[in-house]
This record gives sequence, C-alpha cells and structure tokens, in this order.
Amino acid sequence: MLAHPLFRWFKPQDIARVSQLQWLARGVVEGLSGGMHRSRHIGSSVDFKEHRPYVHGDEIRSIDWKVFGKTDRLYIRQYEDETNLRATLVVDQSNSMRYSGARSNGQSKHDYAVRLAACLAYLFATQQDAVGLVTFDTKVRINVPARSRASHLRALMESLASSECRGETDLGTTFQEVLGICRRRGLVVLLSDCFGDVESIVQNFGVLRGNHQEVVVFQILDDDEVDFPFQNRTMFRSLERNDQQMLVDPASLRSTYMRNFERFEEQLRNGCQRNRIDLIPVRTSESFSDVVASYVASRGSA
Repeated sequence: MLAHPLFRWFKPQDIARVSQLQWLARGVVEGLSGGMHRSRHIGSSVDFKEHRPYVHGDEIRSIDWKVFGKTDRLYIRQYEDETNLRATLVVDQSNSMRYSGARSNGQSKHDYAVRLAACLAYLFATQQDAVGLVTFDTKVRINVPARSRASHLRALMESLASSECRGETDLGTTFQEVLGICRRRGLVVLLSDCFGDVESIVQNFGVLRGNHQEVVVFQILDDDEVDFPFQNRTMFRSLERNDQQMLVDPASLRSTYMRNFERFEEQLRNGCQRNRIDLIPVRTSESFSDVVASYVASRGSA
C-alpha cells in the first residue's frame, strides 16, 4: 500500500486532527453537486425536499421538528441545493520566501507555505470540495485546476513538492492571472509573506473580492522578520536581487526597521479589513495543524 502523500510532511496525529475540522463557505457558491455549502442555484431543487443530520452551526429554524418527534433525532430539511466549494491555494515561491532564521530549524518560509498548503488541501479534499493550486513569483508557474476527485490530492501534493523559489515577487501581475483562473465564485487562499507594494496588493485583493471570491491570506513570516533579534554586526543580503547587500550595526537599524515593519503590517491589515478579507499572520515556528485548527475554529465562531 502506498503511504499517504501527507506523511512526508506531517505526523499521523496532525492528519487525524485536520480530518476532524470543517471549513464552511461564508457565502453562496457556484455549482449543483451535493455538498455542505449553500449554492446560488435554486432551480428544481427547491421543490425537492431531503434531509441530512443536524451538525453544530446549522440554523435551528432549518430543523424538521416532525421528523424529530418520530425519530428523536435532529435533521435539517433542505430547500435549496448545497454544493461543493471551489478553493484555489495560491503559494508564493519568490526568492524572499527562501529566508530561514536561526530559530526555524532550517525551514524556510516557502517550506512552511508548502506544508500549510498541503494541510489545507487535505482538509478541502476530505470535505469533497474542489481544490486547485497556483504557484507564482513574477508570474504564475504552476496551475493545477480545482477538482474534487480522490486521485487529485496526490497530484496536487506532487506539484507542491516540485515548487521551488526563484525570481522576485509581483503580486499585482499574479493576481491578474489568478483572476483569469478563478472565473467562478469560490475561495482564494493566499500563502505569502506579502512583501511588496502594499497599496498594489490591497487593490488587487479588492479586484478578487469584486469578482465574488472570498479571500483568505496566511501571511507567513520568520521570527527574525517580526522580532529583529540581531545583535552583532551583520551582512544583510537581498534574496531577490544579488547586487544588494549591506554590512550594518543592527542596534542602529532596529528602531527604523521595526517602525517600517509595523507601518507595513498596519497598512496591510487595514486594507484587508476594508475588503472583508481574513488576514492570518503566521510564524514559521508555529505548528501547521495548530494554525489551521485555530483559524477554522475562529471562522466558525465569527
């Protein structure tokens, strides 16, 4: 028997934990196939009533109390079709994602993004949702269309494993390409450090939202980028431009760096709030399954 494709990255207990989660779409979705999400197509299914077991989070008013009186079990009476979500995972593979600090145990931001994307892909697949993959740097490098077949998960994992960092980041150009890929309404999950022109990034988030896409952003950062713990004279080199490097005294640079970093984070956070986008800052020292479980829990209680 072939090993599960996630075992290369996760412990069995992590997979078991993710398998217990349920990610529900916040809005209506496209399609007519049976699933757990509410569809925007109401057609003939309005006249066809069926039942499914009640789960935590369902509206009380949807319970069929007559069935409860006969069976002593809670069932939901469905008047409109429920369907599968179409989720597209968008993974940044630009050179800035190659960074790994002293506290990351050799794991780069890109390594973390790949593993987090694999975790999310598994979650969507277990829900029988369609999940696709886009990787990018200056342009889209890999495009795996969203599908819900069981065999699709392994193909998606192999594409994630083959992803490698190169080039600079151009989120503006990338989102134009993503917009062309995600023509039907659904969910776009971005996994990136989001470094770049924040105004352009937020503007393109708005374009995606205007195209009926729910957008969730996992901003992946190394502890060093958040805390700037450097003490001794350090040579800083650009990961995206080989001709840029500087030997500096971190003590004299730290206050300016932290001020600029906090300003950038605030602008990104405010832009996401304006566009009703969930922004989840993540450190590479955090557990993948903990990050997913925590976000799904907060999403369910929102």
